[in-house]
Amino acid sequence: MYTRGRALKVTAVSAMVVLALTGFSSGHGHGSHGGGGCSSSRQDHDGSSTARGSGSSGGDSDDSATSTSTSTGGGSRRARPTSTPTPTPSPSHAARPLKDGTAVLVHCANVADPYATVEVRNPNDREAVFMVKMSFKDARGFAIAGTGNEVSVPAKGRTTLRVPAVSTGRVEQIAHCEVEHRAVADR
Repeated sequence: MYTRGRALKVTAVSAMVVLALTGFSSGHGHGSHGGGGCSSSRQDHDGSSTARGSGSSGGDSDDSATSTSTSTGGGSRRARPTSTPTPTPSPSHAARPLKDGTAVLVHCANVADPYATVEVRNPNDREAVFMVKMSFKDARGFAIAGTGNEVSVPAKGRTTLRVPAVSTGRVEQIAHCEVEHRAVADR
């Protein structure tokens, strides 16, 4: 009786070894096909599950959403995650260089009104800042003072700039004013 029990144990152990070597399992935790108990996936030593042949991998697979599994013949390998290229933004409208504006003298400074008035025009499709240069001159044409003023002008618009002459200290000597026609855009 003791020998028969021992023979049954040896037979059972042998059967389990054969089943383990041929890839059969009881189907617990892994997807199995039909009633034969043949599993379509195998557990690797690193704990990851990979598909064999064309069968689907089981529920214990640790594949992330960004990686894919590629089947090749009798084995499979995990492909590297693919990255989506970021589109390059096209140059914006604001990146275009600004065109220079124009400046026109409307009124020269005098004792009664010690401010010169200049109209500045913007030819651009966006608001811009322009540098306006002008000089105050006496009756003989000599420069009393020169100024440079920045002014913001709306897109396709115009702005009136008032330039003070009081700082020259000689308003009574001002006979005429000269403005540079080109108002340089602040790039």
